Amino acid sequence: MEAFLAACIVAGTPLVFATVGELITEKSGSLNLGVEGMMLIGAVMGFMTAFTTGNPILAVVCAALAGAFGALIFAFLTVTLKANQVVTGLTLTIFGTGFASFVGQPNIGCSVPQTVSHFFAKTPIPVLGDLPFIGPIFFKQDIFVYLSYILVIVACIYLYRTRIGLNMRAIGENAGAADASGINITLYKYAHIITGGALCGLGGAYLSLIRVPIWQADVVTGRGWIAVALVIFASWNPLKALIGAIFFGGLSILGLRLQAMGFSISQYLVDMIPYVATVVIVIISTHKRKKESQPPADLGNNYFREER
Repeated sequence: MEAFLAACIVAGTPLVFATVGELITEKSGSLNLGVEGMMLIGAVMGFMTAFTTGNPILAVVCAALAGAFGALIFAFLTVTLKANQVVTGLTLTIFGTGFASFVGQPNIGCSVPQTVSHFFAKTPIPVLGDLPFIGPIFFKQDIFVYLSYILVIVACIYLYRTRIGLNMRAIGENAGAADASGINITLYKYAHIITGGALCGLGGAYLSLIRVPIWQADVVTGRGWIAVALVIFASWNPLKALIGAIFFGGLSILGLRLQAMGFSISQYLVDMIPYVATVVIVIISTHKRKKESQPPADLGNNYFREER
């Protein structure tokens, strides 16, 4: 059981980064459906950098910058040019898929260098890693997993305990009122959209550098769409996003676990489980009536200052 739960943490880590990134973007009032594309861009650029340089830090930085660049495209089109956010996000996903396939084509089947693999090897946290049951699950993981814990804590503090976070949430609820109070709408939207994109890029990098350290074009395999659904499931709360990511991570490896236990189950059916669960959770989430479970009131709406 401990091994399975520890594997759930690993499988859910890329979802944590992508979900928190999309959550921050949506809290600022922007609906970016290009999570899958940004994860793919981050995955391919992180892998290419690691494969070329053998430097794990540089690979992570490049993955984050690549995801941020994808988000910058979205921000320019939707914030500056006022393009439709849904269409732009879907286009970003298509672009990211094509970009990853084109750039990564020469390296299909190649593995990351051992220097990178060793850097991201599992490293137990002293004392905490020795705790019974909890230690092997949460504190005998790789550095990316530990960063996901820190990310969730920082995101919670930022959203609910800082003035900047309050201003950002105000923009998501009513951009016109926030503008009238002196908040720079354009700056806030650009900053949070780009930050969200960088986190999505890191989620993609985890897949290509650690989870599946051999390049393959479909390395993300729909996790970006699951992250979008997880934001709704988590009610735009980073802590709930962590729990949801671990849950979906467990669903994604459940089939392998059942097969290892001797159950005969179709791989196609196994692959369906996370996406069926996503549909079910989205349906259930639409019936939530509590105010804290509702999306930002201005989500997906372009802000035209002249119409304030």
